[in-house]
Amino acid sequence: MAEVTNELMFELMKRMQADIADMKLGQRELKSEMNAMRGAMISLHQDMLNIHTTLTRHDARLDRIENRLELRELSEAQARFEPHP
Repeated sequence: MAEVTNELMFELMKRMQADIADMKLGQRELKSEMNAMRGAMISLHQDMLNIHTTLTRHDARLDRIENRLELRELSEAQARFEPHP
């Protein structure tokens, strides 16, 4: 077995410090990627809410149009049966 010297311990500690620094860098990169993904998800969610709001507004408008058409259709049908002078 190799003799454990201060130089060997110093080299091992330097390698460990380099590995830990690489791990910290990787962790920072992962955090930044997660933040980017979170931002994209928030933006996608906001887009979906905007689409939902627009669809709800169009649905309400379509309901009003359908109600008007039904009233007009009923009044036109009724006019055919009323006597005209």
